[in-house]
Amino acid sequence: MDNRPIGVMDSGLGGLTFVKEMRRQVPNESIIFLGDEARLPYGVRPPEEVCQFSYQIAQYLMTFDIKMFVIACNTATAAALPYLQAQFDIPVVGVIKPGSTAAVKASNNQQIGVIATQKTIESAAYTQQIHQINSDERVIGLAAQELVTLVEQDQMGTKMAATEIQQKLTYFEDYQIDTLILGCTHFPLLAPEIKAAIGPDVKLIDSGAATVEIVNQTLQKLDAKADENNQTFLKLFTTGSAIQFEKVATKWLEETQLDLNTVELGE
Repeated sequence: MDNRPIGVMDSGLGGLTFVKEMRRQVPNESIIFLGDEARLPYGVRPPEEVCQFSYQIAQYLMTFDIKMFVIACNTATAAALPYLQAQFDIPVVGVIKPGSTAAVKASNNQQIGVIATQKTIESAAYTQQIHQINSDERVIGLAAQELVTLVEQDQMGTKMAATEIQQKLTYFEDYQIDTLILGCTHFPLLAPEIKAAIGPDVKLIDSGAATVEIVNQTLQKLDAKADENNQTFLKLFTTGSAIQFEKVATKWLEETQLDLNTVELGE
């Protein structure tokens, strides 16, 4: 048993989708989350810079004696996962492999779509990971950086968001995908609009939710799960505006009393 918290990072608010799923599936675990909104978006930055930012965040969260570090950001996973795994002596988990595995299991026609940030698509991380699992899969990627902005501006559920997403996803009309990976943890916050645009026959894969299963399996393997009577807590940190963060976090996590603080990590 290990009652130490799990550290979670994202470039912004999107990682809260992972946090919410963690609290549903693994309710005995404490979580410390940091969203790096001051340096958002990661999806258009050089990979070396994203790796540097991710290392800074990991170092900060390590001061809380975390037992695991989760990169709940696809762009950061693509840029920094192997590096961070080599730097720290605790498990470091990313979201791309779990999302890819879930998509391959879900697809019936071997046609998988991916929407993600510009840098995640450019890295071909999902294509490479999916082909490691099944080389016969066809992967069609689409950079959808604009969707991150919709979430950060709290536009979920608006007509503007629905229209923009509908227009963006017409790209897939020329393909026969039956599965779509939400390759950014911001995107599940727009799942209703994405589902309406892509159609009822296409299965949506939440890479963050798929990662929770890997986290749980890893904790079990290491005998590091928290005690059932653990007094759990959730601490939230942002490098950006606490007011905007709290507005979205309160709505998404469905909690009114949040332990939220602002932190400065650098330029």
